[in-house]
Amino acid sequence: MTGRAGKIILALTLAAGVLTGCTQAAEDVNTGRTIPFDLYTHCGIKEAWIGSTYFEAEAPLFDGSGNPPEGWGNPFQRGTMTLASETEAVFTDDAGHEVRFRAQPRTSPSKPLCA
Repeated sequence: MTGRAGKIILALTLAAGVLTGCTQAAEDVNTGRTIPFDLYTHCGIKEAWIGSTYFEAEAPLFDGSGNPPEGWGNPFQRGTMTLASETEAVFTDDAGHEVRFRAQPRTSPSKPLCA
């Protein structure tokens, strides 16, 4: 798909990612299960929604200007997410990145959205 229609779809896709807290929502994730996951990285690597649970990165990653560090995709990094327990998730990818996330008692993103 090219042209204006492709740009509109991309804009809607990015907006959906921003509205869900800068990540991809993954439904029906069971503990121990690994699923394909497109981590939203445009704002840096800080958070992820998995099903209806909000997770924050144990050690947020960014370049100091609100972007992902060098070597990360932008606006997404394709990889997998493993729900290690009800409170811990681990993102990994083919580039060797690994980010650990912890569940937080939040039902919607409360951090400011990046530009």
